[in-house]
Amino acid sequence: MRAIEVARFGGPEVLTPVDAPDPAPGPGQVVIDVAVADTLWLETRVRSGNGAPYFAVDLPYRPGVGVAGTVFTVGSGIAPQWIGKRVVARTGHAGGGYATRVLAGADGLVVVPDGVEAADAAAVLHDGVTALALLDIVPINPGDRVLVTAAGGGMGAILVQLAKAEGATVVAAARGAAKLERLRQLGADQVVDYSEPGWTAAVEPVDAVLDGAGGEYGRAAFDLVKRGGRFSGHGTPAGGFAVADPELARARDVTATGIEQVQLSPQTYRGYLGSALAALETKRFVPLIGQVYALDDAAEAHRAIEERTAVGKTLLTVA
Repeated sequence: MRAIEVARFGGPEVLTPVDAPDPAPGPGQVVIDVAVADTLWLETRVRSGNGAPYFAVDLPYRPGVGVAGTVFTVGSGIAPQWIGKRVVARTGHAGGGYATRVLAGADGLVVVPDGVEAADAAAVLHDGVTALALLDIVPINPGDRVLVTAAGGGMGAILVQLAKAEGATVVAAARGAAKLERLRQLGADQVVDYSEPGWTAAVEPVDAVLDGAGGEYGRAAFDLVKRGGRFSGHGTPAGGFAVADPELARARDVTATGIEQVQLSPQTYRGYLGSALAALETKRFVPLIGQVYALDDAAEAHRAIEERTAVGKTLLTVA
């Protein structure tokens, strides 16, 4: 089979295509013929050597957080009826999802509905799940003003649509004209380029912030929350999670939550993933898939993510 391997930490160029033996399933496992592999910003941090302490890996490793594909074969204890089913599965940050075939635990498989494309299913493996969980943690009410940062990413684009569907006025903050135009098309009521100095001056106070950017953008967004509002700091691309100052939050009666609230148990994760796939069927939201690369071009995919040229979700196709 074909796979991507990392022998040393570094830039995107360390993502090296290799030929490798097909995996063999152990008890409770299946082998999936991969159609589409998911990619995440966090994977670029792991590959560069900055994943520790929470996402440490041992070299060499094969990256890949999750896949959509078809069950090829099963290990002992797994019903043969799984063979041929279209599924999605998480593989973990060193789980080898960037490959033509991958091992996965059968207890983590979720069947892809017939009306859902493999690329869309892969696109919600993480971003759709987290977005749905966030809206349970940070309720959005009709008439709320909601600011979504990193709105031009895969999860941000879903959050814009979900908040709009709840009846909110949505302000989408992202970087660059291309992302802002796509966000207008997805229904954002206002778009703002947060790479521009003083960007917060263009945004009226909001009832809730869904911060997927972190860093200085997240800290500036916190200042826009009204008294009694809600703030979620769950993203890091701009330089670490934006953690609300506890004293300021108490003084303004702001409910502040962080990434720990979306660290889901396997059972809870599968429930949200099932909901995300059902939402694709009903068109509750549409994943913003901005670019798709071939497996051997994984380095180019990582480069686009790191250089902020990627719009929405970046995927790898495996054919």
